[in-house]
Amino acid sequence: MDERQRGILKEIVECYIKEAKPIGSKYLCDKFDCSSATIRNEMAFLEKLGLIEKNHISSGRVPSEAGYKYYVENLMEPKELTGEDMLKLQTIFSNQNLMVSDAIIECLEIISDITNYTSISLGKESELNTLKQISIIPLDAEHIVALVCTDKGIVKNKQFTIPKTINIKEIVKTSEIINKMLVGTPIANIAERLEYEIKPIISQQVKQYETIYDIFYNAFNDFVSSKENFHVVGSAKMLEQPEYNDSNEIRKLVAKLEDEDTIRKIEKKDDKNISIYIGKETEFDDNVTIIKTNYSLGGEKGTIAIVGPKRMEYDRVVGLLNILNKWLEEKGE
Repeated sequence: MDERQRGILKEIVECYIKEAKPIGSKYLCDKFDCSSATIRNEMAFLEKLGLIEKNHISSGRVPSEAGYKYYVENLMEPKELTGEDMLKLQTIFSNQNLMVSDAIIECLEIISDITNYTSISLGKESELNTLKQISIIPLDAEHIVALVCTDKGIVKNKQFTIPKTINIKEIVKTSEIINKMLVGTPIANIAERLEYEIKPIISQQVKQYETIYDIFYNAFNDFVSSKENFHVVGSAKMLEQPEYNDSNEIRKLVAKLEDEDTIRKIEKKDDKNISIYIGKETEFDDNVTIIKTNYSLGGEKGTIAIVGPKRMEYDRVVGLLNILNKWLEEKGE
């Protein structure tokens, strides 16, 4: 393609992203100061290359999947954030009290609000996590929450219903024994040490120790078995896009966003800083685009992904993920 053809393709993609309407030759004639015959020839050339296609309901053209791909690889430039958007993210970045995992989720909520797309985080916690503390929080006479914290800032909680015959003070006493003996132990090794080191001790000091032991065993077992976690933010945002005005398409997309196995398909491994998958190559849904980045920070590895229509504001989303990546790199230094 020559410079004008590239410019026309860029204009068709960006105008269609903004307006969600097919782009006609008259608009392009005015934009490029060319005759209608010239523009029609250029559009015919782009259509022959498979980069644009005719919309069924008008004479205008829309980008094809290949056209979007060419655009993001050759024509797009990441867009700088507005001052307002940057301020929203900086408020989270500067909050030293937030754990990284919580900060990422709050960032996803802001990104979803800014873009009107769905944001997803997929995490896998490092096996190097060691126990920092286990705390028991009484909710009422029959319910407690066991809170497990690691040295990497990972926190998991599990609620238990306790029999009326169990004294909460004895549960707290057991947690104190565990903290004294097991802090610094890799989470994966906790179960074995509970069985062979903690259980004999509490059997001598705690009544109904079997029931209390089970509470702590289950709390740690839940932590180990839930290494994989994901958060989906702004599922309804996608449904506001004009592409989703068909009830069947809506049901299909909502079902996918609620299914963990389908969501996990987003977690592809690649070496790129930011990866863009369009349509069929997403392996998620033929009618969406997924822009994602991987991170490794504080013992936690994960993926951050933005899901939107193929008519996505690529430059804006890439700009947002660039800012997020920069913050994650600074946190890891």
